[in-house]
Amino acid sequence: MKIRKHSESHLVELDDGSKWQIFPGDLDVTLNWQPDTELNLVRIANDASSHALVSESDNSRVRVLPQDENWPVKEVKNTLKDG
Repeated sequence: MKIRKHSESHLVELDDGSKWQIFPGDLDVTLNWQPDTELNLVRIANDASSHALVSESDNSRVRVLPQDENWPVKEVKNTLKDG
């Protein structure tokens, strides 16, 4: 999949029409992504997130949630606190 829209730093829309929120601690990873970056959506076992977007070019990954879901506040705070 490729990026259709990434106008806000914490939201990304893919060319399949799906919209995802990027985990706050992973925003810096997306700075290297270009519109032609090929991404794979994978399920992950993580306290704060259910999925990740993985770049095919450099294997960088960000945790994501569907745009209409809310981040679990306690897990996000713990993850950010732990680095």
